[in-house]
Amino acid sequence: MRIIVNGENIEFKDGSTLLEIIRELKIEDKVMACAVNMDIVKKDIWSTYKPKENDVLELLNFVGGG
Repeated sequence: MRIIVNGENIEFKDGSTLLEIIRELKIEDKVMACAVNMDIVKKDIWSTYKPKENDVLELLNFVGGG
């Protein structure tokens, strides 16, 4: 299945969960928030949430500064 992740089209195995996608991208430790089609997905359901073909994922991390 094709999903847009932070503006890039990426192919993933059909039925992949959000957590599996994040792990496949090797950014698990860096992701603090995720939005699918502009809706925030709570971290406690990443292991069961299954994005669909052509969904738009925004994976965000927080950077401190001042």
